[in-house]
Amino acid sequence: MVQRMTINIRERIKTEIFDYQTLIDALKELSCPRDKITDLIKKGIIIRIKKGLYIFGDRYRSFPYSKELLANLIFGPSYISLDYALDYYGLIPERVEALTSVTIGRSRKFHTPVGLFIFRQIPPRAYQTGISLVEEAHGQSFMIALPEKALSDKIFTEKGIPINSQKEMHRFLVEDLRIEISAIESLSLSKINEYANLYRSRKLRFLSSLVKRLQKSRKDILHE
Repeated sequence: MVQRMTINIRERIKTEIFDYQTLIDALKELSCPRDKITDLIKKGIIIRIKKGLYIFGDRYRSFPYSKELLANLIFGPSYISLDYALDYYGLIPERVEALTSVTIGRSRKFHTPVGLFIFRQIPPRAYQTGISLVEEAHGQSFMIALPEKALSDKIFTEKGIPINSQKEMHRFLVEDLRIEISAIESLSLSKINEYANLYRSRKLRFLSSLVKRLQKSRKDILHE
C-alpha cells in the first residue's frame, strides 16, 4: 500500500519542493489523505520543512532539490543575501551553512530538518533592487542579492559593530569578514552608491568612499 502510494505521488508531483495543496491533490483519490500524509512523514518518504511545505526524502528524490529555492519559499517576500550570498560569490573564505536571507517582514529563524534558515529585516525602500534570478537544473530558480547588495545588506544589518569612518569600514571588511582587497576594488561603485541612498546609510557611504579610493589607487598604479 505504501509503495503504491509513493509511486502514485511521485508520478503526480514532478517537483522536489511542494506545498500542502499539491500533496492533497496527489492523494485525493485515497481515503483520509491527511492520515496518509502523517504516514509518509513517519516513513521518511516526505519531509515536512514547515507547515504547508515539503520535500521528498533522500531515497525518493528524482533530482536534488534547491536549498536556495527552499529559502525563498520558507518565508517571504525574501531573497538570499548576507553571509550565505557572500560565500556563494566567493567574497568570504568561510563556508556558511545557514541559509541567510533578507525580507521586509520581521526577522525570523527557522530550524528545519534540512538546516537553519535565517531572515533579517530590511526597509522596504531598499528591498526591490539588487536582486538576481539564478536558473538551476530541472526548472528550479531562486532569487539572490548581487554581490554589492549582499555586502550592503550585511553592513546595514550588523547593528553591533560601530563603523564611523572609512578606516573602520576597511578594518571590518578585511579583518572581520576577511574579504580580499582585490575583491573590494572590483565592486561596482554606482551600485553601492544606489544602495547607500536607498538605505540612507552613513556606513554604506563609508563603503562607497573606500571603494572609490581603492579603485583610484589602482588606476594611479596602472598609469605610472
